[in-house]
Amino acid sequence: MFIDINKENIDNEHICCAFSDKKCIEGYNLKKFWLKNEFENGYKFYRLNERAKVFIEYGPSEKAWLPIEAEELININCFWVSGKYKNSGYGKKLLEKVEVEAREQGKKGLITVCGKKKNNYMSDGKWFMKQGFQIVDELDTGFVLLVKMFENNKSNIKFSDSVRNGKVEDKGLVIYYSNRCPFTEYYVNEELTKLSEKNKIDLKILKLNNLEEARKCPSPATIFSAFYEGKFLTNDMSICLEKNFKKIVLGEK
Repeated sequence: MFIDINKENIDNEHICCAFSDKKCIEGYNLKKFWLKNEFENGYKFYRLNERAKVFIEYGPSEKAWLPIEAEELININCFWVSGKYKNSGYGKKLLEKVEVEAREQGKKGLITVCGKKKNNYMSDGKWFMKQGFQIVDELDTGFVLLVKMFENNKSNIKFSDSVRNGKVEDKGLVIYYSNRCPFTEYYVNEELTKLSEKNKIDLKILKLNNLEEARKCPSPATIFSAFYEGKFLTNDMSICLEKNFKKIVLGEK
């Protein structure tokens, strides 16, 4: 039913997102390259053995591409069950697989970053809380840090200081992104660049190229985060589409 994607089979197996989007072929290959490197850091990618977007990506919290302080936990990155596969129990089965593996490794629990409300490009925090996760830290920018501990010990688990104020020094539109997602490379460097030029918005793009840069990011959304006039704006990549750009960036109704 499920299949482990690893360095031996990743070249011949799909990784769910963007596998049919021709515009994002470069980003899709870059995501595979990113995964190959992270397999060396203990990352795992586990998916339904179908041509579908049903998967979970996870790894050691110490190697998470996130500005968090957490040790001896398994961090859950992307986790997606879509389309006709929703409400079929696949989400619970995927999470159970990760928890069993974490216990076998002697980890203290599981951790993940979500939005306080349902947040595009992030898992549903309410669903995680129904599975036994609890909030251990939260930010004014709308993010929460959730953990499920195997023992009652949540000390020293928090967001890093780099994300506390939700601000950057540069003005205009500032984008942080990584190849953790196959959609970012095209939509940031093509669509968003064109929209910024068209609307005469200063744009600065900062790509997170390694673990150290990601862990110092001023936002917990290291797939994609936008700041505008120095303040956190959104982690919703749909601002790369003209309708949403006008609404979210320019404030047009």
